[in-house]
Amino acid sequence: MKSYMAKKGELDAGWYLVDAADKVVGRLATGIATRLMGKHRPEYTPHVDTGEFVVVINAEKVKLTGAKWSQREYDSYSKYPGGRKVKTAQEMLAKHPERVVQEAVRRMLPKSKLGKAMLTKLKVYAGATHPHQAQQPKTLEL
Repeated sequence: MKSYMAKKGELDAGWYLVDAADKVVGRLATGIATRLMGKHRPEYTPHVDTGEFVVVINAEKVKLTGAKWSQREYDSYSKYPGGRKVKTAQEMLAKHPERVVQEAVRRMLPKSKLGKAMLTKLKVYAGATHPHQAQQPKTLEL
């Protein structure tokens, strides 16, 4: 008996559409990260990108539980001394709502080149419209 190991380009990546309206960010992000990594497939191989494309719409309508709107912090650093900028989740949602979902998913993916490749397959949009109609994404309920 030999274990099946997928090779690069061997599996077809499907497209999925997720509506993030009134969903909790963490629970939403775990389902999306699982799809991006390909862990839901029987052909999952850890060292190969076996995941699928995920399009997230209505990112501006996500929810956080408890006091996370004021306690959760997103920081960026400009690589200059004193160049650290910190924003709360409420400020981030007001200015860049898609980054709240994208950061939650990014933190759940592997911290490697493979994880960065997986993150490129995530498309997040603040509103209800997206430019990926030609790919015919299937609706995914998380």
